[in-house]
Amino acid sequence: MPPAPQEDGEVYSEVLSMYYKRIFPYKQFFKWLSYGEDPKDYFQKREFSFTLANEVYVRFLSFSDQEDMENVIKKKCPHKIDIGAVYNCMPKERKRVQSFIPTSKELVFDIDMTDYDEIRTCCSGAEICNKCWKFMTIAVKILDSSLREDFGFKHILWVYSGRRGIHCWVCDASARMLSQSGRSTVAEYMELVKSGGSLNKKISIPLKKHPFIKRAEGIARKYFEEALLEEQDFLGTSERWGKFLSFIPDQSLQESLEGLMPQCSNSLQRWNIIQQEVNKAINKGDKKSIRKNLLTEIVLYYTYPRLDINVSKGLNHLLKSPFCIHPKTGRVCVCFSPHKAEEFDPLLVPSVNQLLAEISVFDDNKNEKENIDEYKKTSLKGCVALFDSFLAKLAKDNILHGEQNSDKALEF
Repeated sequence: MPPAPQEDGEVYSEVLSMYYKRIFPYKQFFKWLSYGEDPKDYFQKREFSFTLANEVYVRFLSFSDQEDMENVIKKKCPHKIDIGAVYNCMPKERKRVQSFIPTSKELVFDIDMTDYDEIRTCCSGAEICNKCWKFMTIAVKILDSSLREDFGFKHILWVYSGRRGIHCWVCDASARMLSQSGRSTVAEYMELVKSGGSLNKKISIPLKKHPFIKRAEGIARKYFEEALLEEQDFLGTSERWGKFLSFIPDQSLQESLEGLMPQCSNSLQRWNIIQQEVNKAINKGDKKSIRKNLLTEIVLYYTYPRLDINVSKGLNHLLKSPFCIHPKTGRVCVCFSPHKAEEFDPLLVPSVNQLLAEISVFDDNKNEKENIDEYKKTSLKGCVALFDSFLAKLAKDNILHGEQNSDKALEF
């Protein structure tokens, strides 16, 4: 049995070494980041960074081909791998050129559970459970639908960060070629809930709802009762409903609702009362401070993805690689299907130790060793198959549309 991660969460180099030698899907990884281009024109100009033992951080790494990348990873045994942009020259040769600039990169989104600490009641900080993970499910459903329906993107890779968040890689040629201003436009379009201040400053929806808002609300309401009212019980105590009622801009309505809350036995009943009283005030029209879309704002405030849009805006920002190991949990950063996001359980994601143990069990149960890829002997098999399917669709699209479209960017 391979050694377990240390108590502080750091994965032993011995374990990582076995993972990189036996399991890491180099072939698929290289195929993804090459996009069918000549390595000299594309893959060689991609920036990688390694976090080595003792938090040693090394940037501007680049590789000539799959073999070179594989040899360096096996030799250095990075505790974390991050992926950056494609530049106008090999990053490791940047000092030889007059200007070193990024030319393309996937459009990325980073969602961290800690940004939900002000609304989740079950966990905080780096902790997660199946209750608060529903916020991630909602985030995937809302963002994935918007990227596809509002922007026409098709090749979207969703990856679990290995601990408390998710990453989204939009890999269409048009997304990879977006300028800084183009990325900012997409990111700001997606940013609905802002941090800090009152509800009025965090989120404000115009009288006429944009189709994007209607779609997001429709998705959010499918999960609202179970995730927020039952599991998070966000109106379950006087402290919680007091915080919630502070979002009601009319003082007299606030006080009226405050008096009604103790008469209810659970969050669902309290939410129904709040909806009834707010709708009455809106229909009467005598309280000008009550916005028509106040209930929509409240629902989306509690459910809409909390985005760090600076991650999405920048071309030079690096993001953790799929299939690397999270140094604190030992879990693999696995990809998952957005269409089955509600079935994804982060607590069941295999650790590197589990994978190595599964190989041992597989080999012990066979009289003769099978000549198959080692990852196929483990519970990572399904994840790699999903990645293969993603790559096949990407390759098919490249073939159908040809290289003449690879340099076209969305116009904003």
